[in-house]
Amino acid sequence: MRVALLSDIHGNSVGFEAVLADIERAGGVDAYWILGDLVALGPDPVGVIDRLMTLENVHLVRGNTDRYVATGDRPPPTLADVQARPELKPQFIEVEQTFAWTHRAIAEAGRLSWLQALRLELRVILPDGTRFLGVHASPGRDDGDGISAGMSDPELESILRGAATDVLCTGHTHRPMLRKVGHSTVANLGAVSLSATSDKRSSYALLTATSAGYSVEPRLVDYDIERVIAMLEKRKHPGRAFIIRHLRTT
Repeated sequence: MRVALLSDIHGNSVGFEAVLADIERAGGVDAYWILGDLVALGPDPVGVIDRLMTLENVHLVRGNTDRYVATGDRPPPTLADVQARPELKPQFIEVEQTFAWTHRAIAEAGRLSWLQALRLELRVILPDGTRFLGVHASPGRDDGDGISAGMSDPELESILRGAATDVLCTGHTHRPMLRKVGHSTVANLGAVSLSATSDKRSSYALLTATSAGYSVEPRLVDYDIERVIAMLEKRKHPGRAFIIRHLRTT
């Protein structure tokens, strides 16, 4: 069994297509396991959903930004934060307009119920009996601090025990990580879009699993960032100034 593991597409169909092309060059996969933040903070949320719907054997979980789009929840700052600190008002307005823009695009395309149906986690038993858990941020959560390289082995061991899993795979932080913890594995897939590292390539991983065991191979893929920026400008994305800064920051 060979599986593509990816997260944090963020409405970036250009980066997503680059990853899909790399998967095919690598020999293809039997399934796609995709761990949330699919549509917000990019110029083409509907294009990403439509492409996801063409994939065979795809399993999806919800990210925090998917929840914001689907339910009307929002990240900070809140209205109460703005009332206490008026200087936060421009940030509050940009956040609200960004998620409202994405919600409107998806609703007009008739895809909102699809987004609302996403689940919180993916559990699979691999061919050798290994327990796999895929979540967006951390077990039981689609938000928060997530799983990062700064965590100690004892911290990660405690999370693995509490989640009853042998392989924990996440996204959310936009920083890739692959760590062996005893006989278990913790992998953060990084991000297809909006990497939080100096390397702005799309990050994902390939999982190979047989009755003899499993392996996780991290991969990085170039994509046309300037094309994404042109799409943001053309579609007048309300959060484009912030997103473009993030795409170009080294």
